[in-house]
Amino acid sequence: MDWFLIFSRAFEAGIGSEAIIYCLAAIGLNVQFGYTGLLNFGQAAFLAVGAYSIATTVATFGLPFFLGVGIGLVLSVLLALLLGIPTLRLRADYLAIVTIAAAEIVRIIVRSVALKDTFGGTDGLQEFAHSFYALNVFPAGQYSILGGFIGFDHRGMWVLLVGWVLVALVSVILLFAMKSPWGRVLKAIREDEDAVRALGKNVFSYKMQALVIGGVIGAVAGFIFALSRSSAQPDLYSTELTFFAYTVLILGGAARILGPIVGAALFWFLMIFVKTGLEEAINKQVITFLNVNQVGAIQYMIIGLGLILLLIFRPQGIFGDKREIALDAR
Repeated sequence: MDWFLIFSRAFEAGIGSEAIIYCLAAIGLNVQFGYTGLLNFGQAAFLAVGAYSIATTVATFGLPFFLGVGIGLVLSVLLALLLGIPTLRLRADYLAIVTIAAAEIVRIIVRSVALKDTFGGTDGLQEFAHSFYALNVFPAGQYSILGGFIGFDHRGMWVLLVGWVLVALVSVILLFAMKSPWGRVLKAIREDEDAVRALGKNVFSYKMQALVIGGVIGAVAGFIFALSRSSAQPDLYSTELTFFAYTVLILGGAARILGPIVGAALFWFLMIFVKTGLEEAINKQVITFLNVNQVGAIQYMIIGLGLILLLIFRPQGIFGDKREIALDAR
């Protein structure tokens, strides 16, 4: 078996665009779920809003790229307000139901035949990332990392630079925010919102702020998602994306700044390590009772089993604390 190939592909995935996308999505969920106790099962909707704001603005209407970024941020705020106003005064499960339904509504709207001229239907939109790559500071060519162990082309390096800088910037801002009085109120709401309300704090307002901030970070993840692929395709923004982001968050540890970062890197490392390892084992006839067409299903089974064991033996994740994932569903 080619262990160099297996590990190099796994390390590439652990720092690649997928890790960045799910890291940012999980950071948004960390603000909502980890720190505030809000069950948002529709993070995919915020990523879709971010992705399609850029794609539609540039590819459909021919407007400037950065206008699309601004529109995406504004629309993510409006979506959070639309979801939060009728639900945040109610029990936690109402928000979960509304957000998972909203994510499907957004996905169905952008893939609808009636709006194909605007959103591209099931084929999605392309040809909108030129302005982003025009800012690339890396000359055309291939770039090696870790002495040639892994490598990316100039477009991939630009995505990695922008993506990880955004991850670092958002993480530093949240680090200071969560140590501030505002952050301590969010944590108190997660623990006992009735006690916080008794102290005269506007619990609804703080919950709304957390929902908006997490949604905006999700939209930023959507920007990277669309730009890294130079396309926006609706079925990529299914509920699976949200649950993968929760997996990343729980793996790294909820209510921890480093949790989503380490969780995303480890999750994608393991995903590709298992996939490439199985393919190599089958191709080299180390495993003879499977074929390569079955690798995808087996990969998810193995990762799923690992997550079950994680939740049984260490439900708080790598950096987390069991108390951080307790929910008050009142």
